[in-house]
Amino acid sequence: MNRFTDEKRNRYTDFAAVESQRNDLNLEEFPEGPYGADLHPATASKSQPWRIDQQNANRFDYENHALHAGMDRDYPGEDVRGHAIPEVQDEP
Repeated sequence: MNRFTDEKRNRYTDFAAVESQRNDLNLEEFPEGPYGADLHPATASKSQPWRIDQQNANRFDYENHALHAGMDRDYPGEDVRGHAIPEVQDEP
């Protein structure tokens, strides 16, 4: 069983802005869903299978990592951005 959507990968990729738009998922304004929705839906935050490069955006992270490369955060332990492949399909 494959955890992710099967994709045909190209040798070349789009430039960074297009890849970021495709792979970074925006945070929902109302994560609990519309009024009257179930409190615990079967799938959280996504209705389609995850792609390998997709991830949730961290709301406490730098917006543009290229501008802040080499700069440390003021709070210890906040410099690491997780790039691990999730164990379960529902995890980002």
